[in-house]
Amino acid sequence: DLPCMDDDALRRGKPTNHRVYGEAIALLAGDALLTQAIGTMVSYVPTGLETCYWRALRELVNASNTQGMIGGQVLDLEAEGKKLNLTELKEIHKRKTGALIRAALRMGGIIGGGGETAIEALSNYGEALGLAFQITDDLLDQEAKPIVLGKAVGSDLRNQKSTYPGIVGTDESHRLAALEVDKACRALHPFGEKGRLLWRFAEYLLQRDH
Repeated sequence: DLPCMDDDALRRGKPTNHRVYGEAIALLAGDALLTQAIGTMVSYVPTGLETCYWRALRELVNASNTQGMIGGQVLDLEAEGKKLNLTELKEIHKRKTGALIRAALRMGGIIGGGGETAIEALSNYGEALGLAFQITDDLLDQEAKPIVLGKAVGSDLRNQKSTYPGIVGTDESHRLAALEVDKACRALHPFGEKGRLLWRFAEYLLQRDH
């Protein structure tokens, strides 16, 4: 039904989703329904057939659905043109960006045979890493040069999106990004030297220019 496909205005005598809610929401609704279908399937595993792969797939579904990335993207669209407070913005970022990063780490821990302590540590690392990534992304959209960033800058301002620099200022945003990176690194303590690569990746976020 979407404009990029059939571009139909009616289905079964009623206006199509994109005509009522807009193309972006219609696209996300389709994504959500597909994700929910997969989620329903993996929610009912016969006794004795539970494997780490089923658990990992559930992590991916939960991070992608309306409680995760898709829901966060909807909140992000609905927030355009509105002035958000820091708590509201953080919730969007945790779902739109952080949920998938956190899930990727948890999935690795599950498939790798990690225990609950290890998986919880990876969860905490991923959540802090996701917020640090988004804060630095907001800063790059304001401070970076297009030729280095590889895309146009200032899109957040043009789209009237709330950002960390817009709410708390540039200096405080840099401080908050560093704080989240510190949280991420401290979460890796249970891994000792084995967590060194993830620690270095978190530190990189504060230096990235694209």
